[in-house]
Amino acid sequence: MAKLREAKAYRRITRAYTRRSKYRSKSYIRGVPGNKIIMYHMGNKSGAYPYEVNLVAKRAVNLRHNAIEASRIAATKYMTKVLGKLGYHLKLRAFPHHIMRENPLATGAGADRMQQGMRHSFGKPIGAACQVKLGKILMSAYVEEKGIPAAKEALRKAASKYPIACKVEINKIAA
Repeated sequence: MAKLREAKAYRRITRAYTRRSKYRSKSYIRGVPGNKIIMYHMGNKSGAYPYEVNLVAKRAVNLRHNAIEASRIAATKYMTKVLGKLGYHLKLRAFPHHIMRENPLATGAGADRMQQGMRHSFGKPIGAACQVKLGKILMSAYVEEKGIPAAKEALRKAASKYPIACKVEINKIAA
């Protein structure tokens, strides 16, 4: 199985290099891998909740789609255990649109004669990431007043899956 490349290779936010070619068919990324995020809304979507608990990024970073999915699973599991399936509404607000690429180099005997190095390198797509800026809301939980401690703990568990520090904000929704 192929090993996942280290996240530090993609942590810095930069504008994606746009490939320009005299041939139109070679001017875009082809074969984008599938998104690992299964759901963006969990729990009771139709409930009216008076409180919103947000997970906010404290720094700018690229969040990979597998980290977002891991945080979603951690938060959903805890909220369902404490509040039940219909006691909350959890919404992901980070959408991975940025395509990550790598130029894999061969190793071993004779590898230097098989490759061109970085000449004309554009890279093969290996995954997707969400470009998060300072203050972006990554995840929101909508709960009743008695569910606020559970939502804070669930978002704390979700934040531990990210490579940045996050803060939890509580807002009362005006009715």
